Amino acid sequence: MLPKSHLAASDAMESSADMSDQIAENLSLIRSRIIHACEISGRSASDVGLVAVSKFHPKEAVEAALKAGQRVFGENRVQEATSKFPDLRHTWPDLRLHIIGGLQTNKAVDACRIADVIETLDRPALADALEKAADKVGRLPELLVQVNTGNEPQKSGVPRDDADPFIKTCMTRFGPKVRGLMCIPPEDEDPAAHFRFLTDLARRHGLPVISMGMSADFETAIAEGATLVRVGSAIFGTRPMTAS
Repeated sequence: MLPKSHLAASDAMESSADMSDQIAENLSLIRSRIIHACEISGRSASDVGLVAVSKFHPKEAVEAALKAGQRVFGENRVQEATSKFPDLRHTWPDLRLHIIGGLQTNKAVDACRIADVIETLDRPALADALEKAADKVGRLPELLVQVNTGNEPQKSGVPRDDADPFIKTCMTRFGPKVRGLMCIPPEDEDPAAHFRFLTDLARRHGLPVISMGMSADFETAIAEGATLVRVGSAIFGTRPMTAS
């Protein structure tokens, strides 16, 4: 009979293999749904990128997605991203990391060091912090302006009425580093109108990247013009419980 330690190790290996298989299967399904949504909308599937939202999931889950061919990931917290991604880049140098959560100004330096894209530029104070951080570390990630399309007080994002002047200011300040816009519609409203608003806003400013749509509504987002969709639970499963 095998010792308990050997049994535990065997169980862990099987659990890891099961997780990898499930994530690969989920990714395949999401990619198929993206292709189908693009076909229905008369768009090319190559015009829509997938950001796999790995927040609160372990590095092993990210590694499983990488092995399944996924290369773009989204994290809410800079500190969590720092604990996962630097080591993974050595093996997968084409990995790209997006910061998709509200960014505190005191995390701007770390964000500029680790991120390829910051999707949550939403206020002048953060623009100031990012400019200083970029000067300090010698690099500035690509930037998306987050728009609070529902004007929800609990959410990050520049208010709708302030979006145009803020976008113009950011484009003047950061030039081509400002690549597009991002939004998270209210949960209790039809997201389609919010997606249309963001697409119109991006086109008005000549911005090519439109990040919108998550696990529950990314197909609607694609129909309304999304070029990036952010999918988490449909790939990685329910988020593990974490300390608040």
